[in-house]
Amino acid sequence: MSAPETQVVKMYAAREEIYPRETSGRYARLRWLFAWLTQLAFYGTPWLQWNDRQALLFDLTTRKFYIFGMVLWPQDFIYLAVLLIISAYLLFLATAVAGRVWCGFTCPQTVYTEIFLWIERKIEGKRSARMLLDRQPWSANKLGRKTAKHLAWGAVALWTGFTFVGYFTPIRDLMVEVQTFDFGPWEWFWVLFYAFATYGNAGWMREQVCKYMCPYARFQSSMFDRDTLVITYDAKRGEPRGPRHKQAANTGGACIDCSLCVQVCPTGIDIRNGLQYECIGCAACVDACNGVMDKIDAPRGLIRYATERALDEHLTPTEIRRRTWRPRVRIYTAVLLLIVTGASTALYLRVPLKMDVIRDRGAMGREVEDGMIENVYRLQIMNTTERAHTYRISVAGVESLALVTPDTVRLDATETRGVPIRLRTAHGAAQPGSNRIEVALTAVDDPALHVNETAVFIVPR
Repeated sequence: MSAPETQVVKMYAAREEIYPRETSGRYARLRWLFAWLTQLAFYGTPWLQWNDRQALLFDLTTRKFYIFGMVLWPQDFIYLAVLLIISAYLLFLATAVAGRVWCGFTCPQTVYTEIFLWIERKIEGKRSARMLLDRQPWSANKLGRKTAKHLAWGAVALWTGFTFVGYFTPIRDLMVEVQTFDFGPWEWFWVLFYAFATYGNAGWMREQVCKYMCPYARFQSSMFDRDTLVITYDAKRGEPRGPRHKQAANTGGACIDCSLCVQVCPTGIDIRNGLQYECIGCAACVDACNGVMDKIDAPRGLIRYATERALDEHLTPTEIRRRTWRPRVRIYTAVLLLIVTGASTALYLRVPLKMDVIRDRGAMGREVEDGMIENVYRLQIMNTTERAHTYRISVAGVESLALVTPDTVRLDATETRGVPIRLRTAHGAAQPGSNRIEVALTAVDDPALHVNETAVFIVPR
């Protein structure tokens, strides 16, 4: 009796090369519009200047975040956290309304894959030419085309990595360092790391990132419902599918089984099999199918943006839009507006002046000449504006409390400084033990720059 055969179960399917076909149409133009807008913003923003410095700069060395006319310090990290929360809620809202519209049109993985595919088409040719080239044995022509493609990919990836680092190190200084070969080791590391990630993700992994690495593809279904707009195939109209001449009597469905919807899909799925988590909502299949419908004189929309309810109940576009404003969307919108309003109000009321009052713990309240009681403090002052200011220090809270040290201090733009001060009061003017006092700091040239902090004045028992 022969031994039973061992069955091997593979947990990961080997990747099959996908050659997306180029398509044209409304959504293809829209994808390229967003590609241009996002990349103009990404590559161009670091070169913008504001107040003689980079407009958008996350300077980790000095721990200052410059966002156009605003300077954020580590103490202001809450604003960046709120910005991330707002971005997350925007994504949730967009997903509830229109599915994976972010993935299909503005996700960096989609945008850079589109750019790299455009380079590939320009160098290696259209879909059939690329497939033929890959099947051919190596030759001078094949080697030249492949080398040119990868060099072009590498150039785009390196410039992308350079731009990314330019958000953390002033990009104009970075350019000088590159030209003088005075590049720091950390700058080199992050430029090459980000370039390698761009080159690998957009050039090689492509749809694998969306299928296996992106968590959004896995939990997106929790934000879908029957009224979420997704790419759909109208099976009632399309089936049974099959090839036919456009003049012949049509007894089948509208789908002629040309498979163009599969050939243009960047993730290689067949949308006619229903909604799948691999679908990124790019609508390339919609453009391809509409083009075929035009050629056979059939109505467009066999593959289209629609909802599950719309397909089942044959809703009109007006009825679909009317059902968009449903409870889930209202909740997301209300929470988003609440967070945006709160954050905007906090930013508007934010005073770009910070002060901490630190009492000298090495010297408790002490008696000095003329029987005066003295306490020593250090004011940690942060001028978060981009102008130099002279500030006046005042104190209150205890009778006859006075400042012995100079009552003015000048700070340059975005400067932090520790300022020692000494406070005195007459003997008997305050009760023994701890006394609550208030230290105020006011800009001489701008009274609106004003901050108060409380402290403790110690009187020996």
